[in-house]
Amino acid sequence: MDGKNGHDGASEPREFVTTRWSLILSAATGEEQKARGALAELCRTYWRPIFSFVRARGYSVEDAQDLTQDFFVTILRNNWLQHADRNRGRFRSLLLRSLQNFLINAAEKTSARKRGGDVDFVSWDDWMRETRSQLSLPINALESLPPERIFDLSWATTVVEHALQRLREECESKGKLWLFQALSSHLTDERDELSYSDLSADLGIAETVLKKQLHNMRRRYRSLLRAEVSQTVENPDDVDDEIRYLCATLAIGTG
Repeated sequence: MDGKNGHDGASEPREFVTTRWSLILSAATGEEQKARGALAELCRTYWRPIFSFVRARGYSVEDAQDLTQDFFVTILRNNWLQHADRNRGRFRSLLLRSLQNFLINAAEKTSARKRGGDVDFVSWDDWMRETRSQLSLPINALESLPPERIFDLSWATTVVEHALQRLREECESKGKLWLFQALSSHLTDERDELSYSDLSADLGIAETVLKKQLHNMRRRYRSLLRAEVSQTVENPDDVDDEIRYLCATLAIGTG
């Protein structure tokens, strides 16, 4: 993840079109159907932090699956949109608080929807057999961090992986998947952490070409990262702060 976005912002697009989160917050103006679609999409994107938080609260895998699905149903069906607080500004923060309240109330329920319920956002089988990526949460973090920190760490991981996946797809569409595979692990390296001569020799390309390709890929990655984060904040001025917070969270959690 790149924590230097605030310094590079002048070279990145500053347009801030209607995002999923701002659309959700505008539900009261008569766009509720679109807002519900935006909310459902954000839930599909960020279900892992929810599941991770519930697991960290001591629930079994199956119970965490049930509760995660039930939480989705609750916020989509119970006028959650009407209670979205603009003053909180960030989807991450509001979703965590809503989840905490939901779990308190869930303990008092006499019945719960079983796995899958009547809303199916994720494939639990895919989740359970999913291979670990370079950004997967370390076991020691899952065992030692409080649930709230695990939620934010999982959120940061999801943001980065979505940006990387979009970059991978773009490179693949241009016939440059090999370049993404070779350079993706160097997108956030500091200058003194990377030997251009060694890497250019490994890849069999000129060092000047390597530097240009890596520069372009880093710039595109920063743009995609900003786009991903912008979907979860209302104010464009909050994007850089959110990125810095998630970078710090990821650095601490995976360091």
